[in-house]
Amino acid sequence: MNYFKQTILILLVISANKGIAQNYDKLGMQAWMKGDYKGAVAQLEKADNKDPNNASVLKMLGYSYFQCGDFENAISTYSRFITLKPSDYSAYYYRGKARLNVANDPKESLNQMREGFYLSAIKDFTKAIEINGEEDPQLLQNRGLAYKDYAIYKSYKVKKSAEKAACVALFNNSTADFKKILLVQPQRKDIIGLIDYVKAQVVSLK
Repeated sequence: MNYFKQTILILLVISANKGIAQNYDKLGMQAWMKGDYKGAVAQLEKADNKDPNNASVLKMLGYSYFQCGDFENAISTYSRFITLKPSDYSAYYYRGKARLNVANDPKESLNQMREGFYLSAIKDFTKAIEINGEEDPQLLQNRGLAYKDYAIYKSYKVKKSAEKAACVALFNNSTADFKKILLVQPQRKDIIGLIDYVKAQVVSLK
C-alpha cells in the first residue's frame, strides 16, 4: 500500500501561489511524479523558500528527502508539515520510518541520540495507527520492527534484571504487533519468521 496514492489527486491541485514560486511548485511536482526525487528536492526547496507554509510542497518535499535517503531533512520537513496538517497519518508514518533509519544507522554525531530516535519512531507509528482508525498491517509491521530494533539496541547494555525485563517487554510489544498482522494475513512467512526471531532474542536474554 502506497500512502501517496491516496493523496496524489490532491497534490495535482496545489493551491495557487504567486509568480516564480508557482513555477517551482509545478516543476517540483513534475519531477516528483516521474520519480526524480533529487530533481524534485531542488525545485521544491525553492518553492518552500518562497512559501514556507505550503502544506502540499512540504509533503512532497518530505517524501522526496526520504526517497533520497536524506532522513534528517525528511524528519524536519515532515515535522513542519504535521504542524500544518496534524491529522495526516502518512506524515507520521514516513517520519517514523526516517527516525528508525537514523536510529539503526546513526551518524557519529547522532550516536548518543539513538534511543530518542527509537522512541520517537515508535511514537510516530503509534500516532499513525491511532489516526488511521484501523489496524493497518504496514503500520503494525513498522512499529513491530521499531520495537524489535529498540529492544536489540537496549539488550547490548543489559546488566541488571530490571533492564532485562524492559528488553523483554519491548520484544513482547514487537511480537504483539506481528501477531495482529497474522490475524488478517495468516500466510505472511516473513512475519512468522520475525516472530521466531524475536522469541529467540528473548531466550538469549535469560
